[in-house]
Amino acid sequence: MHSGSCLCGNIRYELHGELSDFGHCHCQSCRKASGSAFGANAGVDRNDFRLLSGADTLREFESSPGKLRAFCSRCGSPIYAYLTKSPDVLRIRLGSLDTPLASRARAHTWISDKADWEDIAAFSTLPQFSEWATRDVLVQKGSRQP
Repeated sequence: MHSGSCLCGNIRYELHGELSDFGHCHCQSCRKASGSAFGANAGVDRNDFRLLSGADTLREFESSPGKLRAFCSRCGSPIYAYLTKSPDVLRIRLGSLDTPLASRARAHTWISDKADWEDIAAFSTLPQFSEWATRDVLVQKGSRQP
């Protein structure tokens, strides 16, 4: 089980299922949503997500057609995202976890969109892909990966 929260602590949640593999996504949308060089998001079945508090401040924003991102309206922390075509899978924003995560990123994706100030090679030996990672390296459950 994992637990997580937003920066102000109003939103708290538990995960009762396994998180999928994850990578570092460098697309512009993930960079803007995370406020960082990349997003780190792992899929989990919606039935395994339990909101403990903060329903009153949890908001959703449609960042692109069919993709909704949920965040705390008090502090702005991103919590999860999902696609309207697969609403039963949430993409948990790993930065919101409060418990340790034993797994490690499997790849860098969408480096064709990466920030020009970021030097991936300086800190990582993960495989890099200009767009989606191949499924033999990383399966991104709940994403638009082909």
